[in-house]
Amino acid sequence: MKRVPGPGSRVPGRGFALLAALIATACGSAGGLSPVAYPDPAAPCPAGKTGWKLEVLDRRATRERSEAVVSLIGESIRRSFPGCKWDSDAGPEAGVVQIEVHRFASKLAESAWDAAVEWTVTASDAAGATLTQFDADEEVTRPDYRGLNNEKESLREVFDRALRRTLAGLRVVSSAGTGRPPGRTGYAHSESENGPGTHPNSLNRRGFEGLTGCASRSRSVERFSHPILPEAL
Repeated sequence: MKRVPGPGSRVPGRGFALLAALIATACGSAGGLSPVAYPDPAAPCPAGKTGWKLEVLDRRATRERSEAVVSLIGESIRRSFPGCKWDSDAGPEAGVVQIEVHRFASKLAESAWDAAVEWTVTASDAAGATLTQFDADEEVTRPDYRGLNNEKESLREVFDRALRRTLAGLRVVSSAGTGRPPGRTGYAHSESENGPGTHPNSLNRRGFEGLTGCASRSRSVERFSHPILPEAL
């Protein structure tokens, strides 16, 4: 006769499975998000070109759900520029749009979810000359509402903001030289008006870098801990 454990019985592996589930949900990336598109008829392709090669590089210290993050960003960029030919269809004169992801995560802290997306966008011509470079960094805090997937919704909101800033920055790229994207997107050069090596948004990060878990690494560690080869989509 098969024995059924009673209420007070310990089931091997149950505690470990529960712990693994809590870790997986406490600090997630991509969160089951689907690609989105924000096309603009006035700018069907950056810099008036007909083709670009797109590289999305996951530079996070903890590259959780890396393929999902890379695919989400890449497909959203492609769909937002329907007038472009991408990658193998772009042709030999195509420039390169490279996105280096430094953070893509949401963490539950007390009664709210803190989500952050940070990536660097670089657009170069076929000869390798940089046309523009800027950061698209966003943070969102969302209350932990009952009955809702607040991790997913916080990631959706912060990703949407970062994507819109990325598209705005790419739409003002000129094939003749470097431009500064509008709004709070960032700067075309590594030095901001606050001084050499100072990020223009460094005073507005709301302490996100002090979080524990997979989002706890400082930005400098995340950017340079894991150099990898381009993961061209």
